[in-house]
Amino acid sequence: MLKSRYAFLTLPNYSLIAVTNALEVLRMANRVAGRDIYEWRVATLDGRPATASSGIELAPTVALDKAGKADIVFVCGGIDVREAVSPPLLAALRRLAERRVGLGALCTGGYALARAGLLDHCQATIHWENLPALREEFPRVQLNDAVFSIDRDRYTASGGTAPLDLMLNLVGLKHGPRIAQLVSEQFVHERVRTSEDRQYVPLRARVGSSHRGMIEVAQLMEENIEKPLSLEDIARSTGLSRRQIERLFRRHLDCVPKRYYLEMRLRRARELLLQTAMPIMDVTTSCGFKSPPHFSRCYRALFGHPPSAERRIRK
Repeated sequence: MLKSRYAFLTLPNYSLIAVTNALEVLRMANRVAGRDIYEWRVATLDGRPATASSGIELAPTVALDKAGKADIVFVCGGIDVREAVSPPLLAALRRLAERRVGLGALCTGGYALARAGLLDHCQATIHWENLPALREEFPRVQLNDAVFSIDRDRYTASGGTAPLDLMLNLVGLKHGPRIAQLVSEQFVHERVRTSEDRQYVPLRARVGSSHRGMIEVAQLMEENIEKPLSLEDIARSTGLSRRQIERLFRRHLDCVPKRYYLEMRLRRARELLLQTAMPIMDVTTSCGFKSPPHFSRCYRALFGHPPSAERRIRK
């Protein structure tokens, strides 16, 4: 089997954690496979190392046109990505697309692909801080809040540790789940996330920090998972009326408080199922459900399968 060759096109102020999480998966895949199944290059347009947001530069860095043939070129962004996207960069990305090179993006690098028109009609993701603005600016891009997204020859990861999971999934697709699992174990990575996993988007980012009452309501819900509070109890604790709370949730989250609270508890249950060996009965009570049948019905309605199937699916 031929080696896979990736290039990481680093933009000024790129996220170092995103890039190194991706690179290290490839390095470790070579090690556990016992041979070089991946090659990679760190690149910039001119070959001079870009400075990460942490002030660190990676070496060796080569010019993109000297990086050799690549199966996928990942655009690596970080802070101030708009200032980092230039006409020469957009032209270079479009030339790669014309040559049918796979294109990916780490952290905010998806902004560059979107600006170049290379994510139109594709499923894609980006760091949660950038989602609202990109949805407005690029309506033809099918943005989601997944940890990472793969759509044909477009590969986007949201940032932070998400590139680790994207790369582990790519390793699994190319070389089988055993190699991906061995890499994950070397990194003490408890669970390989899939494209079905969502980013955790803080409520304050979704509604704005000015809605302090609503944020307080959500915090109360999160602090009372095992024994859920009634909406009346929450209203008394926050000084808001029940009607005020319902109106806020409909306006800003397009759902009723009861539904938001239920999904919060179900997502906590999913974390416990995937990250612990707790019996399903214990997960049921820990997340505030009075009976396993009720828990199972709610779980299936949200995730498409019952709790009993969750651990089997991820093996």
